[in-house]
Amino acid sequence: MPILHLLILALVQGITEFLPISSSGHLILAWAVFDAEGLPGLSQSDAHRLVIDIAVHVGTLGAVCLYFWRDLSGAIAGFFKLIAGGRGPMPRLALALIIGTLPVVVVGFVAKDLVASSLRSIEIIAWTTFGFGLLLYFADRIGLTVRRLEHITVVQALIIGLAQVLALVPGTSRSGITMTAARFLGYERQEAARFSLLLSIPTILGAGTLAGLDLAKAEDAQLTADALIAAGLSFVMALIAIAAMMAWLKRFSFTPFVWYRLGLAGLLFWLVYGNSGLLPV
Repeated sequence: MPILHLLILALVQGITEFLPISSSGHLILAWAVFDAEGLPGLSQSDAHRLVIDIAVHVGTLGAVCLYFWRDLSGAIAGFFKLIAGGRGPMPRLALALIIGTLPVVVVGFVAKDLVASSLRSIEIIAWTTFGFGLLLYFADRIGLTVRRLEHITVVQALIIGLAQVLALVPGTSRSGITMTAARFLGYERQEAARFSLLLSIPTILGAGTLAGLDLAKAEDAQLTADALIAAGLSFVMALIAIAAMMAWLKRFSFTPFVWYRLGLAGLLFWLVYGNSGLLPV
C-alpha cells in the first residue's frame, strides 16, 4: 500500500482507538472513502484489509501498555498472587480484567462471521454512533463519581465486560461503551477510562496474535512491511491521544466526545438517507 494511505489509516486508528468515538467505525469509513474515490493501490482483498486493521490495533496496544505500564505490571504480578490465594488491589484488578474480557471472547468467537460481514454497513455505524453517544451523555450526567479502580468487584467487572460485547457492532466504540458502563456504576471519569483502556489489552492482544499467525502463514513480505509501518504509526498517535484524553478527563467531562459522535452521526445519516451517492451504504 502507498505510505500515504497507511498513514491515514494509522492516524484514524491511533487517534480514535481509546477515545469513546469508535475506531472500528472510523476505519470502515476510511476504507469506504478510499473505495468511493477509487484511489490507486487500494484494491486489496478483505483479508489484506483485515490484517492492516489489526496491525494498527496492535500499534495502539503498544501505546496503552507503555502508558499504563505500572498498572499492567501490577496486574500481572497480581495474577500470580491471585493464583497463590493472595488478596489485595492488584489481584482484584487482575481478576476484574479476566472477568471483563471473557464475555467478548466467547461472543466474538461464536459470532465472528456475522460481525465480519453483516454488521459493517454505514447505516449501522450511523445509528450506533448516535445511540451510544447519547447513552454516554446520560451515564456521564447521572453517574456518581465516588468509585476508584481499587473498589471494583467481580459483578461490576462482569457488567462492564458484558457491555463490551456490544462493541462488536461497529460504531458502538469499545472504549465508549465500557466507559459508559463504568460511569453508570459510579466510577470517576479517569478511573472509568483507566479500566476501559486496561481492558483493551487482552482483547487487542488476542486479535493481534491471530493476525501475526496469518502473516506468518501468508509469507507475504510486502504485507508484513505494510503491517509493521501501520503499527508503528498508530503507536505514536495512540500514545498522544491517550495522554490528551486522560489529561482532559482529570478536569472535564465526556461531553465533547458526545457532541462529536452526534455530529458524525448526523453526517452519516445524510450520506445514507439523503441520497448523496458519496459513499456506499
